[in-house]
Amino acid sequence: MGARSTGREAALQMLFAVEAGGSSAPRVVATFWRETPGDPEGRAYADEVVVGVAEDLAAVDEAIRKASTNWRLERMARVDRNVLRLGAWELMNRPEVPRAVILDEAVELAKRYGSEESGAFVNGVLDRIAENLGRVDRDR
Repeated sequence: MGARSTGREAALQMLFAVEAGGSSAPRVVATFWRETPGDPEGRAYADEVVVGVAEDLAAVDEAIRKASTNWRLERMARVDRNVLRLGAWELMNRPEVPRAVILDEAVELAKRYGSEESGAFVNGVLDRIAENLGRVDRDR
């Protein structure tokens, strides 16, 4: 697993902890790394994502709301919601990362940590977010 992949996995765990525990993103980041080893590149990416999602939460959640017409954000499973936040933030802020990579990584996280339907749900919502943002891979 590459550095960004492990970083995304750590970011998901931290985003989940931020939401579940009500602690600030910087506090969760500091606590997480005291208890969990991580390679420097993956760790830096995870920290950037977690802090970025926290800072841009209103815009990220609005993008998810617009793309998930049949699901209210508050009613989504916590894992799915946080995978979507991670993926939406990347789509909004990391143009150098191909759309397909962001979606594939998010789907894998959803499958690993979510329900049986999570992968398809996350894929559909993130695909709509990418379209709404005009994110098209060059080879598409």
